[in-house]
Amino acid sequence: MTDPVSSIRNLGPASDAGFARAGIHSADELRELGADEAYRRLLAAGSRPHFIGYYAMVMGLQGRPWNDCKGKEKIELRARFNAIKAETRANTPLEDKMEAILNEIGLPRQSDI
Repeated sequence: MTDPVSSIRNLGPASDAGFARAGIHSADELRELGADEAYRRLLAAGSRPHFIGYYAMVMGLQGRPWNDCKGKEKIELRARFNAIKAETRANTPLEDKMEAILNEIGLPRQSDI
């Protein structure tokens, strides 16, 4: 049996479902993909971008506590996170972009009306 994603330090049981939606079903798959590709897949599968979640995963893959990320390393990770987020948004279908804009200005989705 393979270890779940949540067996990686800093990743809890809720992360198993999010990674599964992104097609990542084990800790080994996550390690093989690496943090950046795995995060791209999470965002593409509909997860909301969250910097702390990203760097907690990066630290966990290195076997480090999430709050070990500081200074220059944190600045560099923020740049990587922003690039992944921008790249994923650029590849999002127009409908998803429109929904994101409507959410940003506080309008409900059509399905919520």
